[in-house]
Amino acid sequence: MESNNPTLRFEKLVDMLVRLAVLFFLIGWCFVILRPFVLILIWAGVIAIAIYPVYSFFTKIFRGRKTLAAVVLTVLLLSILIIPSWFVTQSVFEEVSHLRELNKDGQLVIPPPGENTLTWPGITKPILEFWKLASDNLKEAVLKYSDQLKAAGAWLLTAVAGIGMGLLQFVASIIIAGVLLAFSTSAGDATTKVFVKLAGTHGESFATITVATVRSVVKGILGVAVIQAAMAGLGFFIAGVPYAGVWTVGCLFFAIIQVGAGPIAIPIAIYMFSVADTLTAVLLAIWLLITLVSDNILKPLLLGRGAPAPMLVVFLGAIGGFITSGILGLFLGAVILTIGYKLFMVWLESNHDEASVTPTP
Repeated sequence: MESNNPTLRFEKLVDMLVRLAVLFFLIGWCFVILRPFVLILIWAGVIAIAIYPVYSFFTKIFRGRKTLAAVVLTVLLLSILIIPSWFVTQSVFEEVSHLRELNKDGQLVIPPPGENTLTWPGITKPILEFWKLASDNLKEAVLKYSDQLKAAGAWLLTAVAGIGMGLLQFVASIIIAGVLLAFSTSAGDATTKVFVKLAGTHGESFATITVATVRSVVKGILGVAVIQAAMAGLGFFIAGVPYAGVWTVGCLFFAIIQVGAGPIAIPIAIYMFSVADTLTAVLLAIWLLITLVSDNILKPLLLGRGAPAPMLVVFLGAIGGFITSGILGLFLGAVILTIGYKLFMVWLESNHDEASVTPTP
């Protein structure tokens, strides 16, 4: 009889609504507090998942001492990240500051095309015309191609401005990843419980797929991009290419969005044939060719049996992440969108399988 009492039902409804309101308020408040750290925490989780096999190897070396293994691995990762990034970042800021000062003083000078360009094919004529115009009268060239240069300049300024903050975020993420690895057993159990809570019987398989996708993307896509950018940057610095730091960052950007380092490496190789001695230009061209070809060798080795997602998914994830979250988003966007794509496809397949085995009434 009590269940049919309208007053009792209303009280239960009000009680449930009050609880939901308090719950949503608490969740919203927690999100506001953690919002500045959300990207860092997510990227830390991605790093921890990606390097867990290496952490297991270190744990065996240190005879089961998980904390020591996590500390050593964290210090190693920070060294690998900070030392090269410091040189590149310092180079980028010095080069951009130098360009800004030259432009401010009206001394920005672009060297004219060298004599070697006279033998270049006719298809390069528009590039050479712009190059010669810029070297003769930079202001006229800027006015003539103002729209294109404004777009390129806006992208460059955005990228440069986010490099320093992105490096700090990477450092924080690696430190947090080390903490997660030290408590990997409890963290892994908690993650599996969350997936089971969200996806029910498919939770464990979704968790497994997520882990496999993260490792595949980090190794086969982001890892290859970093290797390509590092190889190209090494060649730029050794050959004495002007503004080598800026071009290295550009190579990293294009490599992550799956275009490859070609849009940066090829024009630079051509430029060096015009202004450098033949030996330097030839050696740089050979090294950059090896860098571009390495993509076809490294990806099959690191990706395994196949790409985790179509190139378009990785491209949109990287571009969208970069637009919304800067340098860190460039990496994280590709991972998150690929995970979403994989889980969506698995969900579609699981529904199909369940429908096929469900008996008809």
